[in-house]
Amino acid sequence: MKPGRKKYNDDVKEDEDRLSDLPDCVILHILSFLDTIDAVQTCILSKRWNNLWKYLPTLILSSSNKFVSRILSLRNASTPLRALHFQRHGTMYPRLLQRMIKYAVSHHVQELSINLSSDIQHFPTCLFSCHTLTSLKLVINHPTLYAGTLFPSSLNLPALATLFLESFTFPVDDDGHTEPFSAFSSLNSLIIRGCKVLDEQNLWILSATLANLTLDTGWAYNYGKIELSTPSLCTFVFVCIGGFPALKLHGIESNLSSVKHVKIDVSIASRSIDVDISLVLLNWLVELANIKSLTINHNALEVLSKVPDLLKVEFHSLCSLKSLRVKTRTPSCIPNGTFDFLLQNSPSTKVEIIDPFRSRN
Repeated sequence: MKPGRKKYNDDVKEDEDRLSDLPDCVILHILSFLDTIDAVQTCILSKRWNNLWKYLPTLILSSSNKFVSRILSLRNASTPLRALHFQRHGTMYPRLLQRMIKYAVSHHVQELSINLSSDIQHFPTCLFSCHTLTSLKLVINHPTLYAGTLFPSSLNLPALATLFLESFTFPVDDDGHTEPFSAFSSLNSLIIRGCKVLDEQNLWILSATLANLTLDTGWAYNYGKIELSTPSLCTFVFVCIGGFPALKLHGIESNLSSVKHVKIDVSIASRSIDVDISLVLLNWLVELANIKSLTINHNALEVLSKVPDLLKVEFHSLCSLKSLRVKTRTPSCIPNGTFDFLLQNSPSTKVEIIDPFRSRN
């Protein structure tokens, strides 16, 4: 041992409980990162810890119906609930789900995440009129592939900034229109996965504040077209597995000129790619004219390569492109002509080939 360096036992006794010396607020913050069932088990440590868990600002629940019910009953009723994260793959009692949501809303929840397997058709109306909610994630795994929980038409969530929806069905009004997000005055980020519109009507995403949009069609794509009225939109991500829907992407008034970053990740069998699909993708690139970065996978480039006489197409977009990232495990298989087409108006663009299995971006 070097001179002047003390042994650990000279500074701290082996049996000294340094954790219990921390203030309650710090301990509760640490416990908030644990599954609630683990946080509750700390009650056996000492008298001080006996009821400490009842003041947790965050609940992470993935246990049985009985345990969830007990937590809601025993938690300190006067303590606000900052966040509730619930995930369950087994059977969830509908009454308990309603009770849990009403509990969260009545305790001024800010972040709510629910992921469960259920055939639930409607959520309690109080959820969609919670003025404290800033982040909402609802993932519903339906027993039937094409089923979907109906998204409400009456909404009052003035503080909501982040919204993630999976397996929802958007209703249409008497005129055949649907604009489910126009009531969100603070919405910044929106992720839609595996959602659909009744009767395959158009989906109109109208938001003056929306900056980040992810559209993951999953297996449930059935939109006529997507119309965007999003003057603040900066990042657009499109993910499609199992095919490429003939979606028409339209920008209203702003012509999507605000969009700067785009990611397109599709998976479709080569035999299923036809000219109509390739022209849809081409029209997207025309609409997204001013982007600075584009991340696209090999399959999407294959779709683009099916445009008849691609290199002869009159193309005035992507003049501001600075970064082109291509996801592929086999760079030699990138379709000929696609790079030349994409970079014709921005030849100094930085090109990067990335392995999709080593990157999450």
